[in-house]
Amino acid sequence: MISNLTYWGYSFAWKIVRLLPESIAYGLADKFADYLYGKNGKSVIRLRANYARVRPDLAPDDLEFLTNAGMRSYLRYWCDTFRFPGWDNQRLLETTVVENEELLREPIAAKRGCIVALPHAGNWDHAGAYFCATGIPLTTVAEHLKPEKLFQKFLSYRTKIGMEVLDLDSRSIAVLSQRLRAGKLVALVADRDLSKNGIPVKFFGEGAQMPGGPALLAIQTGADLITAFVKYEESGIRIIFEKAIGVPEIGATSAKAAAMTQEIADRFAKQITAHTVDWHMLQRIWLDKNE
Repeated sequence: MISNLTYWGYSFAWKIVRLLPESIAYGLADKFADYLYGKNGKSVIRLRANYARVRPDLAPDDLEFLTNAGMRSYLRYWCDTFRFPGWDNQRLLETTVVENEELLREPIAAKRGCIVALPHAGNWDHAGAYFCATGIPLTTVAEHLKPEKLFQKFLSYRTKIGMEVLDLDSRSIAVLSQRLRAGKLVALVADRDLSKNGIPVKFFGEGAQMPGGPALLAIQTGADLITAFVKYEESGIRIIFEKAIGVPEIGATSAKAAAMTQEIADRFAKQITAHTVDWHMLQRIWLDKNE
């Protein structure tokens, strides 16, 4: 019953939110974010705790302000998602700013392949759609949501954007490797390990696990591994790319992957510190038992 309600809730929002005038739609998203913040449910408690780890310098009132603003950023993402099917390419291009774009385009042009590792920040679907619209389709993976028809709805949504979306299972790595060896783009959200077999890292000085896939794919295929952070601007998004992470020359594959994944974690930490409000992490990240 709950699964069906979840599906119909998302379906209703997809149909109705895109029909509302833009100012009303985003205004309602802000009000709903404020409502959720006021209810102080599990997701808000987790977001606050994550922000407290990221910004231990904040006074209690400032942390509350940031948490409320973070919920608004998160609901902006969902409002974008529900309205996105109505956007044309012109709007998509006009609302995207990219820093260091050549770091992605050069390895694709050279047929080396490129892996982009990024955290749950801003609107990563918008970022992916931008590159699909400018001639660089991408392959990614997605967690298998329940109910099945909700997963298929999100799959259809991202496929229409131009993405190839793989189910997150043991077969996905082989397909991603094939795409990279063909010189394609692979984008992986990599700040939270869903397999429970991730690589241990220090994240803001504390133990966490992050997916090993980006580093292992770079080692196996020779594709460039770069990082990205997507933050909101007033009228769209800004994508910030950072240079390729080199594969260490010596050491076992596991040691090389560990070093590269730690570099990813360090880069994420730097960007999240600077743009905390757009990090939409409402789940557990750190491994300590008091979490």
